[in-house]
Amino acid sequence: MLEVNVLGLSIATREAVSDMERRGVAGHVVHVSSMAGHRIPGTASGMYAASKFAVRALTEGLRRELRERQSAVRVSAISPGYVDTEFSAVFAGAPGAPADLTRRLKVLEPDDVAAAIVWIVGQPPHVEVHDVLVRPTAQKN
Repeated sequence: MLEVNVLGLSIATREAVSDMERRGVAGHVVHVSSMAGHRIPGTASGMYAASKFAVRALTEGLRRELRERQSAVRVSAISPGYVDTEFSAVFAGAPGAPADLTRRLKVLEPDDVAAAIVWIVGQPPHVEVHDVLVRPTAQKN
């Protein structure tokens, strides 16, 4: 979990920012965090939450580094709540658990998260959206 959510994100971000700055592009990095990066959702999700808290810290650290360098690259994060993806079955620990949940309440679709990202990157150059929390209206935590 740490290798994917923290190390992988860090390496991909380093390479993207280096490439944007080398080419003089006023680009935008969007980190995908999670509502779990703002609170610990359950007793068995401490490591996942820790990795997503780290994403938030890395996003803010990068934002500060970029501002100090007066880089044209912006950085943002999005923290979705429950999204209907393949990861849901892995995280729930049981293949049928996500299907049961999506029958009980309307969860986010991947397109909902994509639309929020499009909104983030569509802001004018003087606007840097730092973190967007998005969750289904029926999600309690």
